[in-house]
Parts: sequence; structure tokens; C-alpha cells
Amino acid sequence: GPTRKMPLTASAMDFFQLFVPDNVLKNMVVQTNMYAKKYQERFGSDDAWIDVTLTEMKAFLGYVISTSIHHCESVLSIWSSGFYSNKSIALIMTQSRFEKILKYFHIVAFRSSQTTHGLYKIQPFLDSLQNGFDSAFRPSQAQVLHEPLIDEDPVFIATCTERELRKRKKRKFSLWVRQCSSTGFICQIYVHLKEGSGADGLDALKNKPQLHSMNASGKNYIIFTGPSITSLNLFEEFEKQGIYCCGLLSARKSDCTGLPPSMLNNPETPQSRGQYRIRMKGNMSLICWYNKGHFRFLTNAYSPVQQGVIIKRKSGEIPCPLAVEAFAAHLSYICKYDDKYSKYFISHKPNKTWQQVFWFAISIAINNAYILYKMSEAYHVTRYSRAQFGERLVKELLGLEDTSPSH
Repeated sequence: GPTRKMPLTASAMDFFQLFVPDNVLKNMVVQTNMYAKKYQERFGSDDAWIDVTLTEMKAFLGYVISTSIHHCESVLSIWSSGFYSNKSIALIMTQSRFEKILKYFHIVAFRSSQTTHGLYKIQPFLDSLQNGFDSAFRPSQAQVLHEPLIDEDPVFIATCTERELRKRKKRKFSLWVRQCSSTGFICQIYVHLKEGSGADGLDALKNKPQLHSMNASGKNYIIFTGPSITSLNLFEEFEKQGIYCCGLLSARKSDCTGLPPSMLNNPETPQSRGQYRIRMKGNMSLICWYNKGHFRFLTNAYSPVQQGVIIKRKSGEIPCPLAVEAFAAHLSYICKYDDKYSKYFISHKPNKTWQQVFWFAISIAINNAYILYKMSEAYHVTRYSRAQFGERLVKELLGLEDTSPSH
């Protein structure tokens, strides 16, 4: 849970600034002004540009964050006369001023001589955000390592053409998170750039020392993983650090290196539901469990002989190893999180990869802020929904005085 007690009067902005404090925003102001100056030295002066201030930077963020509540296709819709226009916040800044800030917005204006990786424009922000996550929250023992749902809202997916969908899905990066399975709080973000024809995100995930370190200060964590991440190599790396794992295996999606082929092939004799086979090597168990199909699990967190049950509404209780029951329970928490929070990701879709990563990270920070708010005493005073919390944050960033919750 939270590591500090927030006052009863704490606002949405107070929770957000646990992760994005004023010193980070001030740095954005400095870097944006530096970039604007350098840009104009190179391409000619821009008479309409005036150095951005901290107040304007907060308003700029507020406008873009508002797209996570109203899901307009363009943030510029706020100033339009159409369905997504918002006169109440459009008066704080003109559209032309917003577009100027958007043009020059930067977190790191210049590449230093020591920088080699492609995330240099956003890495300081990601590092600061990680520090905020680490210091504000202590996760539960059970956590999930997975790719979050960060695509467009379901209405867009259902109505767009296949060509539009293919175009939108060509992101140049992969994003994984380590998430507390009992609260949904995202403890760690890991970004991998898909550069050229090199290793894809999955291969990189298994070979990246950054991910193996996990920032896991507490020992005896249990990490649950999906088939695209589960591998014997990764689990053995985690075990060296006192971190235990339980993952679903797929012969098609998983790295099955080092696993016995006999367990990866389905037996020829028909099996009844709830039957399972086990192979062990040291602390590691490979379980093949049957329930209208074969499901394979790799784990060193649970004894394979401990019994559990999966409860189905129609067929009642199905016996299974405890690892299978635990996996199903903890992944269902993440499904609930995705159902509740993934629709509040910022809709604004910039072309630059570092900006896409930035707005995804901001979306995660706001969701984390709301989770802390719900766990605080301030929630019992005001009881904002996630949408109301987002609206309050936008108004506070824009400096609007109205403090009544919107319905």
C-alpha cells in the first residue's frame, strides 16, 4: 500500500505530483525554451513565440490529459465548434499558443556526447517517474509482468478499417509493466525500442539485464507472466535474486529452450478434466494440466503436489495444482484493472516515438495517482470516480477555481 499518509484535503493534483512534481515540470519548461531557441537559430526566428512558463506548461499538460476523459481524436477539438469542443477550458489558452508549445515541447532538448540509446529524449523523465513509484508505494508479494492494453478505445477499434488499424498498430516500441496484482498499481515501466531488424521485443525482454534486476527491493516476490514472457532462462535469472515465478507456457509463443519436449507434446491417450503431469528439475516444476485442452505452467513459487481448484459456473470445481489456481486468480485482477483503467489512456497520438512513450507514461502515472487516492482518507471525503478524478486534475492543471465534482 501507500508509504505516506496524505491529508484529508489532498487534491487530484497532490496525488499526481507524487510522480510528476514541480521540479520535473520546471525542467520541461527550461528544455522546451532551449529547444525553441535552438530551432529558431537554425530555421529562422518565430515572432509569435514567447518563452513558455510553468503555469502554461501545466495548462498544456491539462489539455492533452483531457483527451483521456473525452476521447476526442485530436486535442485541437477543444477549440472547435464540434461535438468535442469544451468552452469551459478553451478560454485558458488560445489554440495558436497551444500549438506553439506543442511544436517545441521537449524533455531533453539536446543529445549529450555520452548518449547512445534512442530513449535519451525521455529517459530522465522515466527515471524520475520510477523513483516516484518506488517511494510512494510498497507492492504486494504477488505481481504480474505483462504488456498493458495501450491501444485506442474499443469504439475506434470496432469502427476503423483494417488499413487504419494496421497503420495505428505500427508502434516503434514495446511496453511492459510490473504490476501489483492486488491493487493494480504499476510499480515499474520497461520500454524497448524496436530498432531496425534487430531482436524483437520478446527476445530483448529475455536478454535485458535491466528487466532482470526488476528494481525489486523486497525478496520473495512472486511474479506471474503470460506465455510471451515465460521462459526457463528468465525464471532462473529471477531465482538468483530471490524472486519466484509462475507463468503460462505456449509452444508457439514461449521460449521453450531447456524444457523437456515430452511435456510440450500432447499425450495420445484421452485425458479427463483436472488430470495433470509434472516434471521437476531442482525447484522448477513444469505442469501440464488438462481442462478442455492442455495448459502448461512453469513455476518455482508453488509445490506441484499442493492441490487447488478452479471454480466454473457450469461445471463446478475442477481439481488442479495450486500454481494453476494462483495463476488464474492473479491474472483476473489484471483483467479487472484493464477493464477499469485502460479506457483512460490519453487519446492524443503524436508521431514521435518519445512523445508516444511520454503520454503513455503520464496515463499510467494518473491511474497510479487514482489508486493511491482510493486508498487514502481523502477518498472517504470526496469519493470521485476515475472520470471525475481526471476532470479534477485537468481543472487543477489549468488553474480553474471550481472545486465541485462534475457528474
